[in-house]
Order: sequence, then C-alpha cells, then structure tokens
Amino acid sequence: MTAAAQTGSSHPTSIPVRRVRLPFDESIPRDWLAGNLLETHVFNGLNLVFPDGERFFIRSVHDHLEYVTDPELRAQVRAFAGQEANHAHEHERYFEILRAQGYRFETFLRRFRRFLRIVDRILPKSLRIAITAGAEHWTATLGALALDDPFMDDAHPTMRKLILWHAAEEVEHKAVAYDVMQAAGIGWFTRVLGYGLATISLFAWSGFATRMLLRQDGVDREKLAALRRHAHEHGRTGQPPPRIGRAIRAYLKPGFHPDQVDDGPAARRRIAEMGLAVQGG
Repeated sequence: MTAAAQTGSSHPTSIPVRRVRLPFDESIPRDWLAGNLLETHVFNGLNLVFPDGERFFIRSVHDHLEYVTDPELRAQVRAFAGQEANHAHEHERYFEILRAQGYRFETFLRRFRRFLRIVDRILPKSLRIAITAGAEHWTATLGALALDDPFMDDAHPTMRKLILWHAAEEVEHKAVAYDVMQAAGIGWFTRVLGYGLATISLFAWSGFATRMLLRQDGVDREKLAALRRHAHEHGRTGQPPPRIGRAIRAYLKPGFHPDQVDDGPAARRRIAEMGLAVQGG
C-alpha cells in the first residue's frame, strides 16, 4: 500500500529536496519587511526558533521509523528530513546578518535549546511526534498564507525568497509527520494535546524573540504603537485571517488529514516563480 492510499491523500507522494543557498549580505536592512521593524521582527523571531525546532521535528519523526513499513512513506520521511535540514542551515546563515547588524541572541538560543533538551528527555516519544505533527500543521498553515499574500512583495528579495521557499516546502511535506504519527497508532487525544503544546511553544518562544529584538532596537510603547499604525495604514490589521480559525477547527476533528486542504498549487506556483522547480532530486 502506498503512503497516499494509507492516508487517503490524493496528492503526489514525491517530495523534492532542493539545495538552496541564498545570497545573504549587507544589502539586507534591519527593517527588511515593508520598512517596518515590528513586522520584520515577527519574522525574525520565527527565524530564530526554526533551526533547532526543525531538528527536533526530524528527531521526533526518526524516533518512529520502526512503525513506518510503507516504502513511499519512508521515502517521504527521508525527503522531509532533507528539506528541514536545508531550512535549518539557511536560517542559521541568516543569523550572521543579524549578528552583523548588532543583535545579540545567544542567550535566547541557549535557553531555547535547553527547553528542547528537556522536552526530549521528559516527554514520551508519542507526545513528541504529536507536537511535531501539530507544529507542522501550523507551519503549513502559515506557509500557505505567505504564499498567497502580496505583502511578501514588500520584503527584501533575499528574505522574500527565504520565506517563500520555506513556506512552499512546508506545504509540500505537511502530511509526513502526521502520517508517521498515524502509522504509530497515536490517537486523537494525544494528537490534540500535542497540537496544543506545539501552539503554546511556537508562539511563546517566537514571541519572546520578537520582543527581545524590538527592545534591542529601542522600540518602546510609543514606537510600537507607531509601527502598528503604520502596518494598519497599509492594510495589515494584525488580526488573524479566517483561514487560521478554520485550520485550528479542522485539526481538532477526529477525521482530519492535512491533505484535505489542497494548497499545493500555490506552492508549485511559487517554486516555479523562484526558478526552483527543476532543482528537485
């Protein structure tokens, strides 16, 4: 039985691993997204948690390989690990730009890594894969939003490519951790608990990072209010779009599967637009 048949997915099972190396250099400004430090640092906060978070995801999936007997799903796991490792590498290369701009975040990274080590040590592997599947639902949901949002056109070209490449590949491999979790026989309660823990962890840690970077830029309450007004004037209210609520409700349903939402066309369009379609392997 193929992975697609096993999960009820109608999507292609091939996941390309692209060797993307981006030209990070001094042309990237501190306010690289729409000239707005608040919006820039929301993404920078996510950038800081992605590399170690993605390595945690790879470990959690690999911890369940004994349950994966389908050869297609095993191939998808290898591709998932390849894509996530490449994301981690490129986000860490971007760290050097932040350091050159004067940002200091080593203490934050040490604390985040310590948190992940504790999670690895004290939580059962069934809950760790549930956290991973839940986090992957978030990255695919947010990725699909980024793929469709013209707001990305206001980003520095290198950062735009980083975000859109990462977003497209999150959509491509969005079902892998979930399918491994299903292969391991993990039920609804653990799945939903893992989703809750993933939600808290992702937004708490990226939020801490965002606030840390804003403080280093001297953004006080008055400046923060001005940055929010600037975003609002350009059509960004700061309110979550309706599809976020739909994605949360969908994940809580017993019969949910990530491929019930077909956002593959947007991912393929962006991959082709960036000239990456022929680099799969």
